[in-house]
Amino acid sequence: MIYFDNSATTKPYPEVIDSFIKVSTEYFGNPSSLHGLGVKAEKLLTQSRKQVADLLQVKSMEVYFTSGGTEGNNLAVKGTAHAYSKRGKHIITTVMEHASIKETCKSLEEEGFCVTYLQVDSNGLVSVEDLKNALRTDTILVSIMSVNNEVGSIQPIVEIGHLLKERPQVLFHVDHVQGIGKIPLDLAAAGIDLCTISGHKFHGLKGTGVLYVRDGIRVSPLFTGGNQEAKLRSGTENVAGFVALARALRLTLQKSAQDYGKLTEIRDMLWNGLNEITGVKINSPLHGAPHIINFSIPGMKSEVFIHSLEEKEIYVSTTSACSSKKKSISDTVFAMFHDQKRAESIIRISTSYGNELYEVELVLQEIKNTLSKLQKVMR
Repeated sequence: MIYFDNSATTKPYPEVIDSFIKVSTEYFGNPSSLHGLGVKAEKLLTQSRKQVADLLQVKSMEVYFTSGGTEGNNLAVKGTAHAYSKRGKHIITTVMEHASIKETCKSLEEEGFCVTYLQVDSNGLVSVEDLKNALRTDTILVSIMSVNNEVGSIQPIVEIGHLLKERPQVLFHVDHVQGIGKIPLDLAAAGIDLCTISGHKFHGLKGTGVLYVRDGIRVSPLFTGGNQEAKLRSGTENVAGFVALARALRLTLQKSAQDYGKLTEIRDMLWNGLNEITGVKINSPLHGAPHIINFSIPGMKSEVFIHSLEEKEIYVSTTSACSSKKKSISDTVFAMFHDQKRAESIIRISTSYGNELYEVELVLQEIKNTLSKLQKVMR
């Protein structure tokens, strides 16, 4: 099996599974309980929070555990919108954000908020100048992803952060779900106020995530209850999952330091190989994220192509996994190229530090074989 769908989810590290099992079986107490088992669970939760904070180079009190990227993005956008609505009701984002941002913004528009959706160029990048021109006196939040989940565009987050430092009344949220462990990002240096990551994107477990909230930022909770996570996210904490997340983050950042070159080599090999195949149009920018390559085969149904590769035990995807069963067109690719056929026939390859160069050779050959076979059938 060759698994090239790591942007959808990653395979948990064995050490992560071990940590989860150990905590689940030996330290299963509720961290809010007063007895010894609960105290041990609370201690593990506190340790995990500190480990994540140290890895992100932030304060422990700025780390809030969540269920993943969707909850983190909702909490960041809705939570700040509601908390600062008296200051203004204007939000800025982009046309190529994850659904958990776009749909959240749409729901806020129904509440009376105004949202500006910045366009992107053919590299999938927003213009800092366009953002600057979109800022208004009632702007309260800018939310822009660091790495696009479909094509791997790397947004100019640092430049945007520097621009917004001149507007202290405007909060800056970054969806770093696809960037963590792949693209270095200094949260403080970039002037980021809120940042979302998701455990299962870096070999942790599904149902775990982190929302970084800079000290001093107010966020209204999405739901209330037992006042866990400093009253920001009520509900009994998933201690075993968060211990596993902390371990997965540490291991991933270690692998990033050691194997980043291999990841970029794999991408370069994929890029060059796909670029030589007649009928293939690469959608990802040349200097995009090291783990994502997106391409189209105009006129061919991507679902058919994907299932043909699956017969060879090669796993890739179409659009974002959250959207792949809902629609056949990529809004992201359409925004970049304004080409309906190109946006209807996309394939996304997404790798991890566990992939190898020999797998690229096999995948490229099977892509050629599959394309040739399907083209004969279509004639």
